[in-house]
Amino acid sequence: MRLIGVDGHAGSGKSTFAGRLADALGGAPVLHLDDIASHDELFDWTGRLLDQVIAPLRRGETAHYAPYDWRARRFGAPRPLAPAPVVLVEGVGAGREALRPHLAGLLWMDLPPERAWERGRARDGAEQRAFWDGWVPAERRHFAADPSRPFAHLLVRQREQGYEVLPGPAGTASGAHFLTQSDGPSAMC
Repeated sequence: MRLIGVDGHAGSGKSTFAGRLADALGGAPVLHLDDIASHDELFDWTGRLLDQVIAPLRRGETAHYAPYDWRARRFGAPRPLAPAPVVLVEGVGAGREALRPHLAGLLWMDLPPERAWERGRARDGAEQRAFWDGWVPAERRHFAADPSRPFAHLLVRQREQGYEVLPGPAGTASGAHFLTQSDGPSAMC
């Protein structure tokens, strides 16, 4: 089993890209870190992720985690996550230091934070305005203390059609440059 992290700022397109990559990989499972985080633990969820998901998957067992309901503000009934050849872990902090040893690869959605946050606020609407007012400084603190982008193997940039995939800071220095011709991920992924 290989874990692939898809990290980036909130609103950068991680969920959409991870879904398309999962489809291109024949239906690979996607774990959304929004299901692991909570209002009380925006970034302090590493232990829960390691215990509930990563440890069982590494043993070849089905993981069970309780997804968080952001509107009801509580964790729901446990949900299974069966082991698979590739499991995508997407969300802000997917490339954090404590998780990197468990990842076979790390992709960074390469969109400036202000643009990503603008997109996220537009997506979530006025109902989530107060949440975003607290989220932005929390995300800044998280990435200042535990950056992911410098460890990314690939940088993913959404284009008008498709994605551009470039070697990341931790990737090869070959100068390879990939551009998809559709909304799906490139062959590189």
